[in-house]
Formats: sequence, C-alpha cells, structure tokens
Amino acid sequence: MNIFKKTILTVLASLLVAGNVYADKIKIGTEGAYPPWNSKDASGKLIGFEVELAKELCAIMKHDCTIVEQDWDGMIPALTGKKFDAIMAGMSITEERMKTISFSQGYADEVASLAVMKGSSLENLDTPEGVNLSLGGANVDKALKTLTGALSGKTVCTQTGTIHQNFLQSGDVGKIDVRTYKTQDEVNLDLTSGRCDVALAAAVAFTDYAEKSGKAVVLTGPTFSGGAFGNGVGVGIRKSDSKLINDFNSAIDQARKKGIISKLAIKHFGFDASM
Repeated sequence: MNIFKKTILTVLASLLVAGNVYADKIKIGTEGAYPPWNSKDASGKLIGFEVELAKELCAIMKHDCTIVEQDWDGMIPALTGKKFDAIMAGMSITEERMKTISFSQGYADEVASLAVMKGSSLENLDTPEGVNLSLGGANVDKALKTLTGALSGKTVCTQTGTIHQNFLQSGDVGKIDVRTYKTQDEVNLDLTSGRCDVALAAAVAFTDYAEKSGKAVVLTGPTFSGGAFGNGVGVGIRKSDSKLINDFNSAIDQARKKGIISKLAIKHFGFDASM
C-alpha cells in the first residue's frame, strides 16, 4: 500500500473515531427548580432525583453527559432547537407533548395533589384517596364533583405550562380562577402568603417544600394520575433521535432491574416512585 492510500485511510479512521466520540457526548436539560425532582444547592450546583438518575443512566449507556439548566416554559423549544439532546425535568408523558417530541419509557410516577395551608376550609376534603382519570367510574365522578363545588370561587395556583394547569383549565372541575407562575417556588411562596387559596402540583413537590421550609402546607383531596396527568415521567427526546430513545430505554430497564431507580426514589421522595 502506498503512502497516499495509508494517509487517506488514517484520516478516515481518525474521523470515524472522532465521530463516535462526538456521538457519545450528550446534553440533558433540567429545570433545577422543581425539588425533589431537580433543584440547586446553595452553591448553584444542580441536584435532585433526576440529576442523580441521569448520571446513572449515562454511565450505563457509556455516554459522556452534561446536565444543563433550562427554564421550564422553554424546555421543549430548547430540545427541538437542539440546545440539548434530552429532557429530564419531571416531565410527564402526555399525548399533547408527544405531538412534538418522543419519550423514553417512564422511569417514575408523578401523582398530583392539591395543597392548602393547615386550617384551611379546604383541608380534609371528602374524596376517594387515589383517582386515575384514565379509568373513569364512580370514584372519578365523585372526586370531580366534590372538587367542582369546593374550588368554586377559589383562587387555584399552579406552574405554567404543566399538566396541572391543563387539568385545572380543562373544565373537569368547573370554571375556576387559575393563577399561573413561572416556577414551583413562586407557587409555594404565594400559597404560604395567602395569595392562593389552594395549589396544584406533584404531591412530592409540596411535601418536600413543607419538610424543608417548616411551613404548614398540607395535601388535600385525592392524588391524581392518568388522563390529563399523563403516564408517568420519562426522558423527552427529539422524534428524529431514535437511537438515543433506544439507549435510554435500555438503560432505564437496567437501572430498574439493578434497583437503582428505587433506591434514588426512596432517597429523594421517601417512597418508591419507580415505574
């Protein structure tokens, strides 16, 4: 083989290696403002269940991952605009979102709940404990009817662009005054200050806040899942990135079998929220 051919082959080989290295580098977007799913410590470092899980999944996939912060309301546009390659931000798998992006299989359940300040007239609502909107039936009907009456004339606060806002504005619990906020922290602050009568979010978002702040925030009514609340939380990925979807699905399978997801869920949520 002459020197020219050797040189060409060497260059092609180096480009192939470089291409593989580049393909193994991915960026994962998270909000950093939705504890205990994802948040920041005092130094500004990203922490939480999904931050730790992302690192575990990346190790299984053998991808070199960087986790970046992104405001919630720009999360999907940033993904489709290729600012990063995947979303791990407490994002529930819903039919509406799947019109724009794809999801991995679910890695954790995110039941939703209303929250009020202790002593509120809305505390201890008489509803079934758990309501799966996808199942329908008497329990769902009873819960929605009770909430329609209880929330009438009340100001209900929630984070903008979420499954919780979609549910509140769906008409399932009547026409109510919904006040939206950019972050869950702002929802929590206005609930405790009295600017909200009641708030809706992931149940663990309220219990985590109550525990860390010492504020008398309590859950009320049923926990919700299914229907408008989606089918668990998964990794959001561009529709065109089928290989990355397969990589995440395989890694989630392995992490589940090894007990990694259960262990992290118990650490951050206090119970096993793995799917």
